[in-house]
Amino acid sequence: MKTRPSVAVLMGGMSSERAVSLSSGQGVLSALLEAGYPARGIDPGPDLGALVGDLTANRPDVVFNALHGRFGEDGVIQGVLDWMDIPYTHSGVRASAVAMDKDAARAAFAAAGLPIARGRVVEIARFAEADPLPCPYVIKPLNEGSSVGVDIVRAGSNRRAEIVSAWSYGPTALVEEFVPGREITVGVLGGEEGDIGPLTVTDITPNPEMAAGFYDYEAKYASGGSKHVLPATIHPDAFAEAMRLALLAHRALGCRGATRSDFRYDDTVHGDRQPGRLVLLEVNTQPGLTPTSLLPEQAAFRGIPFAELCGWMVENARCRV
Repeated sequence: MKTRPSVAVLMGGMSSERAVSLSSGQGVLSALLEAGYPARGIDPGPDLGALVGDLTANRPDVVFNALHGRFGEDGVIQGVLDWMDIPYTHSGVRASAVAMDKDAARAAFAAAGLPIARGRVVEIARFAEADPLPCPYVIKPLNEGSSVGVDIVRAGSNRRAEIVSAWSYGPTALVEEFVPGREITVGVLGGEEGDIGPLTVTDITPNPEMAAGFYDYEAKYASGGSKHVLPATIHPDAFAEAMRLALLAHRALGCRGATRSDFRYDDTVHGDRQPGRLVLLEVNTQPGLTPTSLLPEQAAFRGIPFAELCGWMVENARCRV
């Protein structure tokens, strides 16, 4: 019988998504222990030397990276693990850093011919002066995940000054056209020939009583925050195209392991009679693994239980790639 590799599950961390990461990590740790992996959890703090010392003294065969947000999915911890020559789950330094930087990711998607929304980077200090795009439009931080800091500016709302006064995400922001229609997402497990590839398409409808009119943080992680329909009941050509684009986006960034590509699907003109417009929003290189997360749900739909999904990630862990 093959010996299971020992696993250190990184969870928690220091980002604005700490609570989500702890939920993901605890679920992963329980699943790995249930599947027979010798696993333990680590909650990294600001003392990097302490983390390196722990991993050196109790060196695992694999690190399961369940961190979200800054220092977890932006290439920072990936570089540390590459330096230590410890294989880890999910994408490497370059893909992680580019995916986390929304402007850099947009450039990579555009270069690959993938459909993106019209938009540009603006200085937050000047945002209150005038609308940078015709309303409605979306403003979001360049380097946050889980819809942290995302806002929709609609005609006549006069909210620019309010957004600026509450902004805590750096000197710049990304503004993009608001694309009407639906929020859909596609999980991908590996992007090479022989891998599992795209899983399915999920149609996400935020609970209007809980969400801010879009798939925000509360809609993503609160119980009952959104309704997930999978497979999505959209035009079959649009369904196939979303699967294709998710795989191309995964490859365009050089991702490995599991990712999830989020789209807006504008079917407001023709309904289901014709395929609508698909717009790629982002690729998540560290998809959530919480009880309300989309990737485990899609994997289960494809007949992959959560413990098997976590085991697949461990068995496909790599270093310096």
